[in-house]
Amino acid sequence: MNLTASMINYRRYLKRKNLSAHTVKNYLNRLKHFLVWLPVPVETAAAQHVKHYLDLLLEKRMEPKTINEHLVAIRGFYSYLCDEEGIDVENPAVRGMALRLPKPLPRHLRESEIELFLAVIRKKRDRALFIVMLRCGLRVEEAANLTLDTIDYQRNQIIVRSGKGSKDRTTYISNDAAGALASYLRVRQPTREQKVFLVEKGTHKGKPLSVRGMQKRMEYYSSKSGVSVSCHQLRHTMATQLLNAGADLVTIQELLGHSKIETTMRYSKLSNIKAQHDYYKAMDRIMLKALKKD
Repeated sequence: MNLTASMINYRRYLKRKNLSAHTVKNYLNRLKHFLVWLPVPVETAAAQHVKHYLDLLLEKRMEPKTINEHLVAIRGFYSYLCDEEGIDVENPAVRGMALRLPKPLPRHLRESEIELFLAVIRKKRDRALFIVMLRCGLRVEEAANLTLDTIDYQRNQIIVRSGKGSKDRTTYISNDAAGALASYLRVRQPTREQKVFLVEKGTHKGKPLSVRGMQKRMEYYSSKSGVSVSCHQLRHTMATQLLNAGADLVTIQELLGHSKIETTMRYSKLSNIKAQHDYYKAMDRIMLKALKKD
């Protein structure tokens, strides 16, 4: 078996599945770590080797979710070797190896925390970036890939191209997000680059701001404001605010681009204003009926 050729072909296979470049890179990096560690030829790897590898990752104090992602990469590669290249090999990443994951409820920001966080942001690019993520529910990678031609000011909407699962969707722009974005675009340096958010200083000036670059800006403002927040929490906050304002779960599902309604339903388990409102509204009806019977 020519491992180098198989890795190249596997990379092409992942691209044919229309996975994002970021996902392909992560799959291959996790797989390479396993293959470098593997003490036996690839074809002879057994379940015990994968278990030992997972133990090693646990010793490194990796998060269970991250370890399971390594397992998925290993399992996927062996499935590819068997199904696509016709190599007679047993998949050592057998079912049942995955670590049990905790299922914490999505953490959202309170209104006071949002105000504190936004108050320290003076740079127009960063303010536009984080308000758009907050109001439009964009994942950080979707924000990094946002292009000028996907913003429709006449309809107050954004077309999110190739979101998670390579799916397109439409989301809408609130007045404050539209204003922040317009303020940034007025001072954005003249360039042919279509990506909206650009690096403003240094050797990469004028290049698209990367996912990691956005996360670093978030970490900076989180520290400066004293508000513990991540890029993804802005998305959770939008969903929770919509739910509290009376939006139904199907609408929130479409806006966030969730493929399964069960993912969106996690927000309904939060202590929220809508649940409180629905409870008292229903209780009023119950008490009214009871009074009529008396």
